[in-house]
This record gives sequence, C-alpha cells and structure tokens, in this order.
Amino acid sequence: MSVADSGVGRGVVASLLLTLCSHKLLATENAPPSGDKALRDVLGQSVLAAGQPLAEVKKYCERRIAVLPHFATWSAWTHEAERLRQSVLEQIVFRGVPAAWRDPSRRVEWLDTISGGPGYHIKKLRYEAIPGLWIPALLYEPDQVAGRVPVILNVNGHDANGKQAPYKQIRCINLAKRGMIALNLEWLGMGQLRGEGFSHGRMNQVDLCGTSGLAVFYLVMERGLDILVDHPHADLDRVGMAGLSGGGWQTILLSSLDRRVTLANPVAGYSAFSTRVEYFSDLGDSEQAPADLAALADFTHLTALRAPRPTLLTYNAKDDCCFKSSHALQPLVDAAKPIYELAGAESRLRTHVNEDPGTHNFLKDNREAFYRLVGDFFYAGDAKFSAADIDSEHEVKTADELNVPLPDDNLDLHKIALAAMNSLPLNKNNGHSNTTGRESQHRHDAGILVQVLKLHDYAPTAEILNESSLGQTHVRKWQLKLGDDWRVPVVELWRGTPKDTVCIVADDGKTSTADKVNELLAGGHRVLAVDLFYMGECKLDDRGYLFAMFVASVGGRPLGVQADELQAIAAWAEAQFGGPIAMQAIGPRASLAALAAAATAKGNERPRQLILQDSLGSLRDIINNDWTATKYPELFCFGLLQAGDIEDFVELAKPCAVTRQ
Repeated sequence: MSVADSGVGRGVVASLLLTLCSHKLLATENAPPSGDKALRDVLGQSVLAAGQPLAEVKKYCERRIAVLPHFATWSAWTHEAERLRQSVLEQIVFRGVPAAWRDPSRRVEWLDTISGGPGYHIKKLRYEAIPGLWIPALLYEPDQVAGRVPVILNVNGHDANGKQAPYKQIRCINLAKRGMIALNLEWLGMGQLRGEGFSHGRMNQVDLCGTSGLAVFYLVMERGLDILVDHPHADLDRVGMAGLSGGGWQTILLSSLDRRVTLANPVAGYSAFSTRVEYFSDLGDSEQAPADLAALADFTHLTALRAPRPTLLTYNAKDDCCFKSSHALQPLVDAAKPIYELAGAESRLRTHVNEDPGTHNFLKDNREAFYRLVGDFFYAGDAKFSAADIDSEHEVKTADELNVPLPDDNLDLHKIALAAMNSLPLNKNNGHSNTTGRESQHRHDAGILVQVLKLHDYAPTAEILNESSLGQTHVRKWQLKLGDDWRVPVVELWRGTPKDTVCIVADDGKTSTADKVNELLAGGHRVLAVDLFYMGECKLDDRGYLFAMFVASVGGRPLGVQADELQAIAAWAEAQFGGPIAMQAIGPRASLAALAAAATAKGNERPRQLILQDSLGSLRDIINNDWTATKYPELFCFGLLQAGDIEDFVELAKPCAVTRQ
C-alpha cells in the first residue's frame, strides 16, 4: 500500500524532500489575460516534459518483465520447466475458473461430411470449449487411412474469414493429401464467431469477476487438441500445431504448456515482452498480455519450454502488421537455443524468414517451410514425402459451404462475463449486511483490496517547476515523484489565504475541470488540479490502452497506479499545506480511482471528504453496459468485483465522507 508507518510519516518525508527545480530559481511567467479561457489554457499546459509519460510506462514495464536465467544442466532446466509450466497454468491461465470449465469431458457433435477434393473429405463438427460455448470446426481426413498417422491442429489469427481463410484451407488440404488428419478451428471473434460479444477486449470483463478470461481462449485450443488426439488413427508421437498471427500466439501458448504437441510452427505470432516495449506494433490484444503473465514468464520462457520438441519459428521480413523478423526473431532464438543445446537437440529449433512476399502471411513459401519441418520429423527417411505446396486453390470452399450450425443461445465473452458476475455475492445493499460495527472485517476487506490493486509503498517527493499569476489567481506547477516509477503533474491554484485544499481529478484531464476549479477558487479553496496515469497529459496516445494492459501483465494494475498517485498527493498536500484535503473526482474512471484510494488509505493519505461526480453506481455497470478494456482499461482490474463493489468501498473509506453526485 502506501508508505509504511515509521518514525517519520509519509507526509513529513514528502515535505522534507521538497526540492526546487534544476535552475534553483522559480520562473515567473508573464500573467496571461484573466477569464475562464485563460484558466483553461493554464490547466491545459503540460507540466511534464514531452514524452515523459510514455518513457515512464515503458521503463515501468521493462523492469518488471521476467528474465530467463542461465541453466547449467538439462536436469536443472527440466525441473524449472515443470515448475514454470504449472505456475503459468494455475496462476495465469486457469486462475479462478469454475471447476466445470476444467472438466475433461466435453460434448462433441459430428455433423455433415462433405466432399473435399481428390483424396480427402471434410467432416463438420462443433464442440464445447466451456459449458454453453460451442466452437465450429472442420476435420480434414484422407479418404484412405491405415494405422496411426500424424494429426495437425490448425489455428488462425485476426482474419475475418476465420476458418474459411483460403491460405488456411490450402494448408489443411495439403496436409490431408499427404495422409495427415488436420483440424481447422474457428477463433473467437472471427469467421462464424464474429460479433461484438466476441471482441477480445471483452475478455477483461471476465477478469473483473476474478475469473481468467484467458482460460476461454486456451480451452478453445485445448478441447480441439483433445478431439485430435482422441481420433482412432492419431499417432500421439506425431501431433503438430501451426497458425498465423494470433494463430501463432495460440500455437506457442498451447504447445509450450501442453506437451502433447510434439511439433509446432508459430508464424508471425509473437515476440518477447521485452521486445514489445520498443516495438508498439507487437503489443497485442488482451489475451496476448493477460494480467501477471509477463511478471511470471516472458514469451522467451514459453519458447524455451518447447525444448527438445521440433519447433519452427517463422517470421516475415517486411511484415506490415506486427512481429517483423528483424526485431522479433533473434531474442527468441537467443533464449531458446541454449536450452535446446542442453538437450542435445540444436537441430530441432529452426527459423524461417519469408522474403517473398515478406508481408504478414502464411502463403506458399511459409507453408513449404512448415511441410519441410513435418517431413523431417514426422516422415524421416520417407523418400516419397515432398515439401512442395500442392496446388489446391480450385478446391477452396466458400463460407456457406463450410458453415457449421451453432445453437442460437451460444455463449460469447460478454455472456460468459455476465454469468461470472451473477455467480458472485451481491454487495451490502443487495442482501449482505455490512454494519459499521464490523470494523475488523472492514480492515480485512481493505487488505484484500490492497492486494487486488497491487498497491505500492511510495515515499513521494515534490518539485516546483514554475510559478505565475492569472489576475488574482496564483498558479504553481509541481511535479510529484513516486519513487523512480511515476511523475504526477499537479497545478496548484489559490487566491488570497485559502481556507483548505481540494484535489480535483477528471477522466478528461485537468483541462476539463476549469469551470469546477473556478468555483472552488471563488469559494476560497486552494485547488490541486491533477492528471493521473492514463488521464489528461498522462494519457498515452499511441496504443495507450495496450500499454495500460501491459502494466497489468507485468504485475501492476492501472487502477492501483492511479490510487497510489492519489494517496501520495493526499499525504504530500497535508504536510505541505496542513490538514487533510478534500478530493473531487469527475467521471467513472477518476471516481473509481479516488474511491479505491480512499478505501485503502491510512493516516495522512485519507481525504476528509470525497465528492464523486458521474461515478459508477456499481462495478456491475461495467459489464451490464458491455464496456471493454480498449476504452476503459483501468476499470478491468483483475478480481476487483470479487473483492467488493462501490458501496463496500464507500464503507471502507470511512471516516472519509463520500458524496456521489
């Protein structure tokens, strides 16, 4: 949480550490014209240096990414690999999921069989990934199958065509014509599963309830793999997986954690978290940076977990989407190669860089690289096996031809979140007594909230950047430092001798608070107009919400960062100006941050009064309103709704008086 109680309080520390700006003198600006527009102009001026918020979030993330250590022996690695595999599965993938989701039994319904082309046919099927969520799939089988043959799981990424994507069909056809069995899965949000309910930013609605939304993505793959290995002709020593882009991410995730996948070819599907800090095109959707994964395991770890199984890392030289070979490939090789060497399996880790066309693709050149891998390890010594792509474009079928009927009431990510939400206990206003006499229980609940928010102990320091005047209004710009992590811009305004201090924050930044600031100044208050992480001048314009999710993936929480900042401001302001401050928050995001800060504060970090404007009535509104992390990333703090609801947090904030407008 905040600074630990010791001989010197947090606020006193902040006051003692007050510094002047680097030039030692306060710069007094020429007074601009008075009036509301002038006030808005002052509030709209950046306090922090250009690019500072982005630099800080990059540094914050980079320092917290798990690093793959050196291993001297294969035995040492295998011990760590098993620990790591189980940790990722239990602490990340399956965190908080209902037991029914992990039940190995699942319903599979086989539907029509249609003619494919010379030598193969296609079986339509649907299966349950979790109870109520049916996934359409296509099984490509040779017309003549004898004995045990290789089976290949084929997944795809962000292609609206989904399982009908021609390049994916051609790959499955080529595998079937070589005597293999290929399963073509639909991916969430694509093909037949297109729709708002399946957009990946809704995964975080499930996270909010304390249930891993990532588990839905994982179980779609795992259940598909179950179907393949259960096939009567499946050779369990020859189980492959391949996919492009998001399919490449699926391939490395499942094949690293499920040892049944004996051969894998992720294509332009992922890079190391450490690489993504610098290459924003690689940041990826919600499922590719789930809460806490990067703090536990980078994708370098997952790549190493493939050892000693055959793995082909395919990237594209001129990739126009993401994961360009020039920056994505080498860090993965550098991490995994020493592990393969420990196993004496250097030749099983391979790379392929596509030059023609070199864009984001799994076309002929990349397919043939995959077939060569399959030939070398699944058909070793078979002189008849050819890696040449078999021309099959004339056999590509339409979406209608490949359509698999689905139930009308099929679940999607939003419906799954609603179900997870409805399984949680209601808050105190909806059936649970929570009286003021339960003070010890309040402290316990606050401790849980501290853990959920991942709050940090910061000793803030403050630096005055400049002073100016605006008519009768004095303006002082401060930079509040939270350790070596964050810089918070603060604009202090006052007239005459203020009677108290009010901190104001808003979803739309301090510029939007001009009218409210004017009212407070007229009422004799000192005002601290503040921009929190991901708000106002601290909002990141370039893929900002992805960086906010990155913060969660490295073990922080954007909402927790905002709460830390507000607690630091409250402690510093009390020491600097005297007396506990009041706080006003405008908008659902700022209001939740302020309430979270007050509910978990202690001592001089707790405001005397908290006024929330346009606050959420309940965290359940987030899911009921079908909001997504792409717009409100900090609201989707993992397990927050499980820890309590708005009314519970209001109770925890006492004796702070909370008013909602």
